[in-house]
Amino acid sequence: MDYEKELTSLKDNLEKAKSLKYRAEARLEQLKQQEDDIIKELQELGVDPKDLDNEIQKLKMEINALFKEANELLPKDLLEKKG
Repeated sequence: MDYEKELTSLKDNLEKAKSLKYRAEARLEQLKQQEDDIIKELQELGVDPKDLDNEIQKLKMEINALFKEANELLPKDLLEKKG
């Protein structure tokens, strides 16, 4: 076994692992900052991040109701004649 070659390989792999660790830590920090920014923005909108799923459902229902109302307000008889 070539110990010098093996040692060099171990050193290279250690450096690669360190590099990956530093990049992962930097990415984690970046993601934490994004999370903080999103939470701050939600709070400014008056939405508790814990209630986000409920808020999304509420907005979907509101959108559906508005589409239904808009469709009901369209003059169907005129649209069918133009068709």
